[in-house]
Amino acid sequence: MSSISEILNNSRQRAEQLKLPYAGALLPMEAHELMVAIPEAKLIDVRTRPELDFVGRVPGSVPIEWQTYPNSQPNPRFLEELNGQADKNDLVMFLCRSGARSHAAASAAAQAGFARSYNVLQGFEGYKDAHGHRASVGGWQFAGLPWLQG
Repeated sequence: MSSISEILNNSRQRAEQLKLPYAGALLPMEAHELMVAIPEAKLIDVRTRPELDFVGRVPGSVPIEWQTYPNSQPNPRFLEELNGQADKNDLVMFLCRSGARSHAAASAAAQAGFARSYNVLQGFEGYKDAHGHRASVGGWQFAGLPWLQG
């Protein structure tokens, strides 16, 4: 287990190396450690409601869709909903299926003044394996972190 400062420093270094517009890029285990160590930290799950219902969700996460289901249109109320769940000084971590939507959400949040915005790399399900399946290469589930289904 790493210290909070080690996790945040490593995350910032990743963001600098990748030239990301937000505070940092976390691995799933690091995001979980921050959730445990910093009670006011928020894990914002930006997946759609069906993904949360049928694939699974992280206990204690805050659901705010980045794109709406079924047409994948941007959620026009995303920042309004985020402002209702987090203060601009809070540490906010964004999670999606594999890290792409959460990257966009973390970018938008940082641009809107959430200076402590972090993307959770690999996402909830991770990347596709050689057979096109998820949850076997990286991600929250693969790391064995807490999650619920249904």
